[in-house]
Amino acid sequence: MPSPCCSRSRCVKLNMTEMRSGITTGEVDLDQLLRSMQPRMLEGEYVFCSVAPEFNWQSLALVGLFYEAEGLTLILRREQAAQISGSAQLSNAAFRMITLAVHSSLEAVGFLAAVTSRLAKAGISVNPVAAYYHDHLFVPTDRAAEAMQILQAWPD
Repeated sequence: MPSPCCSRSRCVKLNMTEMRSGITTGEVDLDQLLRSMQPRMLEGEYVFCSVAPEFNWQSLALVGLFYEAEGLTLILRREQAAQISGSAQLSNAAFRMITLAVHSSLEAVGFLAAVTSRLAKAGISVNPVAAYYHDHLFVPTDRAAEAMQILQAWPD
């Protein structure tokens, strides 16, 4: 099944050793990551919310879930968050999700630091999430188009 961040079954070409072994470790070279980040903005708006640890979240279509000492942090579409607003603390802001389609290694050094620093210089807040294959940036809805322009212009 294709990744939701792109229409192809793989966002980047894997080397033959990775393909044969079934192990995909991702790119670690910072220059290569920055040159091939391939930012893609997903449809819709997303919110962060916090719910009690016993909250029944299994019926929701979550984008992310993180266990914290204070409760569960959920990342989900704005429409779904409205349905659980009585049981959740919702973020005040709505975000757009930008996926960096390059397959970055979880051991890559400096990739998200470089990307988030560039956005910070433009005054754009970003909530990054590193997942197994890709990194995802949640930026305020009203600054999302500007964030995409900055990322697409890389390197400038």
